This record gives sequence, C-alpha cells and structure tokens, in this order.
Amino acid sequence: MDRFTKLYFTLDQSTKTVRKLEALVAYFRDAPAGDAAWGLYFLSGNTVPRPVSSTLLREWVAAEGNLPLWLVEEGHDAVGDLSETLALLLPDGPGTQEPLHRMVESRLVPLKDVSQERRREILVQTWRELDGRQRLVWNKLMMGSFRVGVARTLVIRALATVAGVSPPVMAHRVMGQWRPTEEDFHRLLKGSGDHPDPGQPYPFYLAYPLEHSVQQLGLVEEWQAEWEWDGIRAQLVRRGDDVMIWSRGEELITDRFPEITRAGRWLPEGTVLDGEILPWREDRPMPFGVLQRRIGRKTPDAALQRSAPVVFMAYDLLELAGHDLRDRPLAERRGDLERVVAVVNPGIVVLSPTIGAVSWQDIRSFHAQAQERAAEGLMLKRRSSPYGVGRHRGDWWKWKIDPFSIDAVLIYAQQGNGRRASLFTDYTFGVWQDKELVPIAKAYSGLTDTEIKEVDSFIRQNTVERFGPVRVVRPEQVFELAFEGVQISSRHKAGLAVRFPRMARWRRDKKPEDADTLEVVRAMLPKNEKAEGPAASTTT
Repeated sequence: MDRFTKLYFTLDQSTKTVRKLEALVAYFRDAPAGDAAWGLYFLSGNTVPRPVSSTLLREWVAAEGNLPLWLVEEGHDAVGDLSETLALLLPDGPGTQEPLHRMVESRLVPLKDVSQERRREILVQTWRELDGRQRLVWNKLMMGSFRVGVARTLVIRALATVAGVSPPVMAHRVMGQWRPTEEDFHRLLKGSGDHPDPGQPYPFYLAYPLEHSVQQLGLVEEWQAEWEWDGIRAQLVRRGDDVMIWSRGEELITDRFPEITRAGRWLPEGTVLDGEILPWREDRPMPFGVLQRRIGRKTPDAALQRSAPVVFMAYDLLELAGHDLRDRPLAERRGDLERVVAVVNPGIVVLSPTIGAVSWQDIRSFHAQAQERAAEGLMLKRRSSPYGVGRHRGDWWKWKIDPFSIDAVLIYAQQGNGRRASLFTDYTFGVWQDKELVPIAKAYSGLTDTEIKEVDSFIRQNTVERFGPVRVVRPEQVFELAFEGVQISSRHKAGLAVRFPRMARWRRDKKPEDADTLEVVRAMLPKNEKAEGPAASTTT
C-alpha cells in the first residue's frame, strides 16, 4: 500500500512525462506481482464496486473524528473532493506496510458482501492504521474516484519496458479480459505465444483530426476516403467456435447485438474485423439515440431488434485464417476485406464504401455532402499504411464537418473533480422557450484557466438557490456551445439532447435575451427526426 501511495503522489505531482514513465517502470519492476497487478488494474481506469454511500461515509467520519456533521459538509464544500476531505478530517495513523493486493482482496473487495455494521468496523479500523497520504489513496480506491494524471498509453509503455517488448505488443496483451492476479500479471509480462488468446481483440488504431488543408496530404491517389459514421467502434472476432464483439472501451458486448453475432458465424475461422456498429435502416444510418436504446440492454428482445436495427460497418481486416495482417498495407487488407465480407450476411455485416475521387476538389465536394448523408465527415487513410496502435499523426486522418453551435445561458453550476474540485467548472446551459430558460446541455470543457476562475467568482457571487451540490445562478452569462448533433430525447425537459457539447467561447458581448431558442435547436435535427416531432416529456 505504501509503495502504491508513493507512486500515486509522484504521478500526481509531476508534470514531466519522463519522470512519470520512470516511476511507473520502477513500480512494475520492483513491486510484488500481486501488487503490480492491482496497480495496473487501477491505473487502467478500472474500479471495484462502491460498497458505501457518501452519506454514510460522512456520518462515520464525523463520529470517528468527534466532529459535527455540518463541519464535514463545510469541509467538503471547501475542498471539493470527498475522498480528500474525509482523509484530512481524521488524525494520521502510523501507516501500514501491508501489500496493496492484500488490502484490496481482504478488506476492500469483501466490503460489499458484509453487513453495514461490519463495513463500518473494517473502514474505521483501516482509517486508524493508515497515514494521511495512504488514507487519501484508500478512499479514492474505495469510492471509485481514483484518477491520476497519467495516460493509459504511458502505463502500457512502462509495462512494455519492464517486459522487454514493444508498446504495440504490450497494448495487445492487455486488451480483452484479464484479472488483477499474480498469475495474469506474469502472463502479461511473458506473453502466451505468437498467437492471441482465443477471445483477445487487437488494440484499436485511431485517426487524428485533420490539422491542415487536404492538399497538403500529397497525391490524392495515395489516399482512401470513406465516410465517418457516428456509432460504436468495435471488433468482430471469429475464432474457433466463438464469435465475440469487443467495443473500443474493451467491453465484451456480444450479447447486446445477437444479429451481428449470428452473422459473424459466416466469417472464416480466425477472422477479426474492425468496424462500427450503427443503427441502420433502408441503407442509411439512424440517429445515435436509436443505438443508445441497444447499449443499455444486455439481451435485447425481438421487438427492440426490430425497432432499433443495427449493422456492423466493416472498415478493416486485422486477422485472416489466424494470421495477423496489421503490418500489411491498407490497400492489401482492403482487397481481402472485400472478399471476406462478400460471403457474410450482407444485411448485417456491411462493407464500408470507399469514395471514388480523382482530385482533392472531389474530396471537398463529398465532404460538403456529409451532413446530408447523416455522416460526421470523411476518413482519409494512406493506402500504404499498416494498422497501428492508438492515435498517431500521419497516416489516418478524420475530417469532420464543422460542429453545430448555439448561444445559451448559464443557469446551473457544480464543482469539478480532481484539480478543479474547489472550483465551479461543471455547467448547465439553457435556451429560451416561451420566456423560460429550458436546460439544453451540460458542459465542462472549452474555457481557459483564467476564464474558469472568472466564471467561478461570478457563480459564488450570483447564486440564488441551492439543490444539494447544484447552484442556481442568475441567468446573465451567455456562452457559445459547439456540439456534434441533436437528437430527440424523452429524458430531457427540452425533449432534445445534444451530442458532445463543449464551450466554444464566452459571449461577453451578448445579453441573455440574445441567446437562442429551443426552436433553433430543433431545426438542427436530422430530417428523419424532424418528421417525428419532439418527444413530449416533463423530466429534467
């Protein structure tokens, strides 16, 4: 526990990538395998089920510290982060040298299966044993709020260094299902032969946003252009008698899309396709909201499959007859992909169409048609490129259409997390409907640090009401919001939801009455949704 705590604070306090990498390498090299396995588990963004509510934690800390509950609440309001608040309110214990894996496996994981009184006994005893720094890390692990400023790619680089392999090889090893055990950690370091495990997907290759004019890419004939769709990036894996669907988030989602699973059985054994799961009807994508109905259902019934049909849009071929094809040029992989998809159910597994163009002007013309085709833009891939790992500049570019934008009024605010825990950084914005501001979007990114401090000051001076952690503010500040699209939503009071909202700029030059209306937002709906009309709803 002490070793992992020191790693956490080194990563949290360092701004140099080299220093973070050195700390990670030292940890994975020197920590016992059981500890290293759990360290990798948490550093990869995984959590254990949260065993205790925030309310009970506040009450137990107040009782243990002989403090009034209001003081705990005020402390949380001042600090912003509950894990840190609870760690600070209790006196330091002596600290422990107990291994991380034993702390997690004998104390943290069992908490969910014992009585409330026993949970309290375990937590109080643990708090008494830990020093302040250890207690902060323990609280974050227990509450599922463990985050530290280190990218997953850096964690993989460190693990690859310890194992003596390349980062792409290690990225492949950690894909899929593995457990935080000593045995699995040794397998990650040593590998399991040249061939992937039966259920293991490949790391995804991601395109970089286009940063310059397309003419700067060189000769147009060196590039393959495709439509960029808005769905779930996934890999369709057919090995042995099994068919699996893996999401980009390394989640096994096979049971959620049984029609794709059935179609996958037509693939040759030892085949892996990279593609996108899309809601699809009449040779055209449906709104992303249709797909969201499928995402939350692990076993969709026949009625849901009919009302929310999906296809697997195949982009690339990563494995054929058990052979890894990723190092081969895209043009060769594309030829094999076309032959493989031709023998699969054409209504469910669909080949991503390429866009024929003889000039960059042709490409620009197709890009201008993206919104009309319900696409997000174009993908541009160098025909000679291998299939890489992660996001890199040079060979794969995504050229998105310009985002939608509206002017909206700040109406609610909440404090942020981590380094922004003491500032109000999470905002809710509204647009006008019949002289009333209706919530339309939440956003927390897009402002500079200086602007965030200015907005935070405004919120503190202009709060008119509170609902738990939410502050209602005077509707005086206007912001331009950028987003990727609009869809009908019965879960929102406005009857609409916007996709990936962020703050484009603070419109200090505009008054609240200059903000847009709900009708303006509704006019941005795709044509096939406009005909259906907004969903009636009274939910907030």
